[in-house]
This record gives sequence, structure tokens and C-alpha cells, in this order.
Amino acid sequence: MIPRGREPQDVEVLTFGCRLNLVESEAMRRAALACGRTNLVIVNSCAVTAEAVRQARQTIRRTKRERPGAEIVVTGCAAQIDPHRFAAMPEVFRVLGNEDKTDPASWKGGGVRVKVSDIMTARAAPKILSEGIEDRTRAFLAVQTGCDHRCTFCIIPFGRGPSRSVPPHEVMRAAERLTSKGFREIVLTGVDLTSYGTDLCGAPALGALVKAILRAAPELERLRLSSIDCIEADEDLIEAFQEPRLMPHLHLSLQSGDDIILKRMKRRHRRADAIRFCAALRRRRPEIVFGADVIAGFPTEADAMLENTLALVADCGLTHLHVFPFSARPGTPAAKMPPVAPEIVKARAKRLREAGAAALRKHLDAQTGQTLPVLTERGGTGRTEDFTRVKVGDIPPSQMIDVVIAGNDGKMLEAY
Repeated sequence: MIPRGREPQDVEVLTFGCRLNLVESEAMRRAALACGRTNLVIVNSCAVTAEAVRQARQTIRRTKRERPGAEIVVTGCAAQIDPHRFAAMPEVFRVLGNEDKTDPASWKGGGVRVKVSDIMTARAAPKILSEGIEDRTRAFLAVQTGCDHRCTFCIIPFGRGPSRSVPPHEVMRAAERLTSKGFREIVLTGVDLTSYGTDLCGAPALGALVKAILRAAPELERLRLSSIDCIEADEDLIEAFQEPRLMPHLHLSLQSGDDIILKRMKRRHRRADAIRFCAALRRRRPEIVFGADVIAGFPTEADAMLENTLALVADCGLTHLHVFPFSARPGTPAAKMPPVAPEIVKARAKRLREAGAAALRKHLDAQTGQTLPVLTERGGTGRTEDFTRVKVGDIPPSQMIDVVIAGNDGKMLEAY
């Protein structure tokens, strides 16, 4: 959860989930402040797991105890999917759906208590949204929302609706504007980023968009992509990684390394596709680093299937894993499949996390003695081009510096 807002009587936003939620949270906060709202708490929820929903509800109750006079507005994917569950909570003042939350008019106050439109009928391109963090260091630029796929474990399409893309000319203008404001890095984000453009005239793909941004904003020092689906990556995107300003780091939505489980998940790639993709990018950009989302204990997963996922860490050369213990979401096909025992799910998640930690340590150890360019952030840290965090000491944010790596603590690099 990421809190935003400063003063007790200010507009505070509590954000769960993805980077797109983070971008939208800042847009909501600014809209509410522009409407003169005070003593307002916005809970921007996530529905990716049952645990995320539980945490949102727990936070709502705690927030009301800590700020009894505040109005609590709940929005986000969990609120979109199950609005009446949140509306039934006595702590909640109002529930807003995902289509309504970024409309400035929604934050004027008043109106119906539950305002949630049918997200599955949404067709309009999303509003261009961006949010800067770490002073003028990094800006997230949301260029797409929604998803047309139906992975058997995933409830998010019902929270975000069909895939919709921001037209390229609007993205170009936003990138130029952010660069002129002093942001040194832009991160493109979306729900299903590699499906960008499929709904637009001419179907411009993500690779063409990336190349166009780099041309339109020649002063932009770093362009980065958030999580992508390897099977949807177009040849232009792979080719674009030869451009030094496109950062050599990708987080992949892999979920499993076993073909049977991938088929049961209704994923569009197979194990060999992921390996080929990583190899193809390494040929063009040898220093590229990959992370991945993986699910532990998907229904019907046997021990040998877990071993295939563990082996994928080496086969793809992954440096870090984001591990999700399987969480059955009501209304999804996977919720009806034969489950793995909870204690086995927990043990498999532990093994995957240990594999991820070992891969990260190996990556960090290999950096010792190297001189690396780092973009500094608050708190005495910064990020290398491959997004590895570095302790840099008392240096102001938004500085591009070269540092010599002295070692690491197992989680981040340490500079001289």
C-alpha cells in the first residue's frame, strides 16, 4: 500500500496494486484538491488476489478509527468488481468505479453513494495520465488500460474492461511535456501494455510507440517499460532495445514455467516462447535484466511442474521474481479447478522466493567493482539502468551520477 497526501485535513490516497493505480491515485488526489475537498481519504483498491481485497477492507476500518471525521471513498478494481460489498461497510462514504474515478466531476462532492458504470462496455480511449515521483526523477505515463484476454486465474479484465489505448499523438505530447518539466525518466505503464494500439486506427503497436517517443523527446534520458507479455512483443519493440535510452530492464508476466499449467492458465505463450524471447533480446542488448511474475501452487500443479518453473529462472536468466501464492478469485475458471493444499502452496511460494533471492544475489555480486550510471532518488538511493537499487549516500534526487559498486547487502547495491 502506498499512501499519498501530507496533512491530516488534506486529501490522502491509499493505493494498492499496480503502477497504473499509482498514476490514477495522483490524478484523483489532484482533482479532489482542485474541487476544494478536505479531510478526504481515497482508497484505491486492487483485486488481483483475495489478500489484496482483505487488506483494502482492513485499511478502511483502521483509517476510520484513526480519522473518524474523514470521508472515505473507495475505488479501484475491487470496488469496480464488488461495489456493494464495500458500500455495505459503515466506514465507507462513497464507492466509485474505475471509469468514474478519473473524472474530475466525481470529486466535487455529493452525488449517489455508489457510482459504478458497466466497465465491460467501455470503448473510449483512457484519459492521458501521468504521475511524477522522486521530485523530477521519474514519471509514470499510462498509455493503455483494460485487457481482452481471459487467463483462467485473473479477475482484472472485469475490473478494467476491454483494452483501450491512448492515441500516439497524445502520448507524444505528454512525453514532451514531462521531459520539458525536467523528468529524466519516463515509465510507460498499462494493464496489458503489449496490447497497446490494437483498438486504434491502423493498430500501431508498442514498438512503434516506443520509437516515436524516443524521436519526439530527444532530451529524455531514460525510457522504461513496466510489465509486459512476452508473446505479444512485436519485432519493432525487440529492435527498439538497441537504442541506449530504452532501459535494459523488463518485467515479464510469465506465471509458470510448465506448459501444462500455462495451458490451464489459458496463457498465450509456452515455456519455449519465454526462453526464445529472452535470448532474442540478449542478442540485441547483452546487459538486459529480466524479472518475472510467477504463481505458486496453481490448481493441479504437481511437484514436477514446480521444478519446471524453478528451472525457468536459469533458462531465462531471471534476476528477480515476484511470487504470488495462488489465490482463487470467485468467478474465474481456476477457482473451480482442483486446488493444491494451502500448506503446499505456501511451501512452493517459499522455494520460488528463495530461487528469486539467489538469482538477485548472483546479479548483485556480478556488479561489484563496476562503474555504473545511476539516477538518484530520495532516501539516499538511486537506480541503475537495469533498475537495480543502489545506496548512494547523501546525494539530492534527480542527479545522474556515475558510481563505483563496492558490494551489496543481498537486496541492493552499495556504492563507494
